[in-house]
Amino acid sequence: MAAKKAQKGKRSKPYVARFNLKLEYYLFQIQQELQAGTYTPGSYHAFHIHDPKKRLISAAPYRDRVVHHALCNIIEPIFDQAFITDTYANRKGKGIHAAIARYQHYAKKYPYVLKADIRKYFPSIDHAILKEEIRWKIACPKTLHLIDTIIDGSNPQEGLLTYFKGDNLFTLQSRRKGLPIGNLTSQLWANVYLARFDHWVEHTLKAPGYIRYVDDFVLFHPEKEVLKYYKTKIEEKLEGLRLRIHPTKSTIYPTSKGVPFLGFRVYPFHRTLLKQNYKRYRRNIKRKLENYKIGKESAKGLESSINSWLLGHAAFGQNYFQKQQIIQDIYNSGVNLVKSERSSWRLLEQQQ
Repeated sequence: MAAKKAQKGKRSKPYVARFNLKLEYYLFQIQQELQAGTYTPGSYHAFHIHDPKKRLISAAPYRDRVVHHALCNIIEPIFDQAFITDTYANRKGKGIHAAIARYQHYAKKYPYVLKADIRKYFPSIDHAILKEEIRWKIACPKTLHLIDTIIDGSNPQEGLLTYFKGDNLFTLQSRRKGLPIGNLTSQLWANVYLARFDHWVEHTLKAPGYIRYVDDFVLFHPEKEVLKYYKTKIEEKLEGLRLRIHPTKSTIYPTSKGVPFLGFRVYPFHRTLLKQNYKRYRRNIKRKLENYKIGKESAKGLESSINSWLLGHAAFGQNYFQKQQIIQDIYNSGVNLVKSERSSWRLLEQQQ
């Protein structure tokens, strides 16, 4: 099952083909190593992306990705039961659109929102604290050994030299931190790391409205002064997790004015795609169209990109004018788009 999940969308990759050529051999080899406790992760392939800000992405060897899926198949349902309803990242039935719909539910009820995000979240996750949080739900020694092996095998991340109360000059050298962005396990553990923080916000602060998506979170309240109090208490609470909220991106807004959240500007009764996200996608689709014409992009890949934006993101964001601009770009490129009965887009190379 893990091998099938790991190859999803990547079956044409050479490293996947090599693994599948001797599938039984590799799976039994992994199973034996896990049972004997001798499994050791391989080295990461690290590279930077700009989407829109610079991030370090770490790709684990394919063999390790199969192990990550196998582990998450077992432990993810255990943790998911302990998560609050209003955490939306990397969970079945959740996602960005569901988080924004929930935001609008609260925005219709409350006039003010505190929007905050955690500074350099993945690079700042403390390994010792994460292992404690994982032991909140997992007790099996062999499973914990595998989890610790994966965490300890993390490659160095680009973090901040941040000191917290009680630290000395050597603390930053003695405490390992940072999870590889790109690992399936990192996505799960990013939720686990803040799971008890979520419960604290809901049950101790008693915020009437709260939503979290990875390191972005919002709190709602009828009174602006209460949100200022929440912000102070949250900063104190996050200190215990060796985290800090972003000093310039953590602000109280009137919900009626429209708030930037998860790539959209969200109002109580409508939402629009943020301008910088639209411009970035437009550049991306133009590049894909040019690559398609010279054979560097498949029709299926291009169709998938257009579908996800025109029929997904843009439609959800109610961006009619921007949607028409993208369609015009596609027609101007010399590639015909024929709309099928299922309202999806089929790409056909223009016949002269």
